[in-house]
Amino acid sequence: MNNYLALRVARVIEETADARSLVFDVPEHLSERFRYQPGQFLTLRVPFEDGWLPRCYSLSSTPLLDEPLRVTVKRVHEGRASNWLCGELQAGQNLEVLPPAGVFVPRSLDGDLLLFGGGSGVTPVLSILRSALLAGTGRVLLIYANRDESSVIFKDELRSLASAHPQRLQIVHWLDSVQGIPSVGQLAELARSFIDAQAFICGPGPFMDAAVSALKSLGMPDRRVHVERFVSLPGEGELPQVTSSEAAVAAQLAVRLDGEDHQLACDSGETVLAAMERAGLNPPSACRVGGCASCMCTLESGEVELLHNDALDAGDLAEGWILACQAVPTSAQLRIRFPD
Repeated sequence: MNNYLALRVARVIEETADARSLVFDVPEHLSERFRYQPGQFLTLRVPFEDGWLPRCYSLSSTPLLDEPLRVTVKRVHEGRASNWLCGELQAGQNLEVLPPAGVFVPRSLDGDLLLFGGGSGVTPVLSILRSALLAGTGRVLLIYANRDESSVIFKDELRSLASAHPQRLQIVHWLDSVQGIPSVGQLAELARSFIDAQAFICGPGPFMDAAVSALKSLGMPDRRVHVERFVSLPGEGELPQVTSSEAAVAAQLAVRLDGEDHQLACDSGETVLAAMERAGLNPPSACRVGGCASCMCTLESGEVELLHNDALDAGDLAEGWILACQAVPTSAQLRIRFPD
């Protein structure tokens, strides 16, 4: 099912030579659907040849100000979606967009925050940073790594924020062209004074792995380390063969969706998402391969097996989050709830 909604691109902001921000107009009748929390993302349906590509891009705007939705896209070499978004899309065009999703969200904006951003991974981190400065009380340390100075996205905005909040915000810029690729030991030393903070990490895989290892070496508990990983999703019609579960059983499924309760049957080996769609429901979904978290929901009772998962980390799973497109019941009764 297509759950996308059409939004007009109001502005295109050229951030760097290979990154731009897209600012959306949200009609009044869709304003509730597009309420979001700092750190969440939008899934865009990008045209490509004769098909469509779902792609997730984090919001760099903050929900705490009366400002439009803004996502930031960095051009990827041979990237099928990013090259179109960064080269072809113009202000005034419409894009199909899913409502905000994601669990890369601080539970509280009070307390200290340790933020790692690598390249365009700074996008959700900026939303968290701005929101914390507006509504929180703690200190914020941003460790921001880039290839070189010309690659730094939001350079002027970050400079202004640091100037406006000298007692609360510290920004450490790391340039690979000057300092080399940051090592685990170097990142640990930069983060040492914020060992009691909540940590949020987004960027290229090796950078995130190094940051996680650095925090582990300092003894930071896993529950305070939050990582946002995005994978390149297949185009519509390119879905890989889904694996099966030997523990799968038929189940009775209780679902809370859009404020309403539903009861339905889920066949053995059938995913929760497929069962809901077969029953005529319209849950949020995009990639259908466990890569984007658009279909995330909480498991309130029962047991499931996730056939594949590239979107939720250990902390998310411990809190009960699952992916409806990959969740196969392994108990006869399930109760799940989608975010309101």
